[in-house]
Amino acid sequence: MEAGTLINSYRNSSFEIHKKSTGNSEAAQVVTEVDFKSQEIILNHLKPTIETYDLGLLTEETTDDKSRLNKDYFWCIDPLDGTLPFTENMPGFGVSIALISVDGTPQIGVVFDPVKNILYHAINNQGAYKNESSWSIPKDTSNNPLNFYYNRSITKQPYYPYILKELEIIALQIEAEELIINPPYGTVINACQALDSIPSCYFGFPKQKEGGGSLWDYAAVACIYKEIGASVSDIFGNPLDLNQKESTYMNKNGFLFSSNSKLSILIQNLYNKQQHK
Repeated sequence: MEAGTLINSYRNSSFEIHKKSTGNSEAAQVVTEVDFKSQEIILNHLKPTIETYDLGLLTEETTDDKSRLNKDYFWCIDPLDGTLPFTENMPGFGVSIALISVDGTPQIGVVFDPVKNILYHAINNQGAYKNESSWSIPKDTSNNPLNFYYNRSITKQPYYPYILKELEIIALQIEAEELIINPPYGTVINACQALDSIPSCYFGFPKQKEGGGSLWDYAAVACIYKEIGASVSDIFGNPLDLNQKESTYMNKNGFLFSSNSKLSILIQNLYNKQQHK
């Protein structure tokens, strides 16, 4: 939360904005001095645990030293997810911290939304929490709308209109009263907001070029989804590989967050239908 307080202090003020040579989208390339200052605060808290417990480390704003592949566990940090909306003085940015085991299983997931002052966190096999209170998905969501969350880049794809039409059909199949298309936020806030407005889905299709989010975008929220009982996978229904060797980017298999497994299967089918159009 200290990092979130720092981030909030820069809202409505000027700060340095730079461009990275990573990824193939504006969202992946933009970085600010606030990203680095937030990372410094987080690492000041976590470095003692790294030394004491011999943990690896992966953060967005430092080079991947591959220590994550040689340690039993590693910290996976996005000090300011949603940098692009942050630079636009829009909501949708947050802090994401996860502890991941070498086999790619999330053990701890923490997300802080500085705009709404909401802390989400989960511990493997110990449940999910929102602002320190136990958090669970409502059992009865009958007649609620189906909420769709997305990244900006998907709207530029030729298949985007098709997706919207298919989601309207899916809304009918799950007896949702309508389809609501929510504003695009950063990845971690997209995923957390989706859990606050179920039934819901947030997904991205595979693509050839690097981009579409990295390990630090999905690690913490994957833990939260697992512990709250929602569905998280790649677009083919397989577990997310949160410690893949070849790259931090997860564009090859896409991602799929949804409020339940039935909805997840319907979206997997949507992707398969789109591929065979």
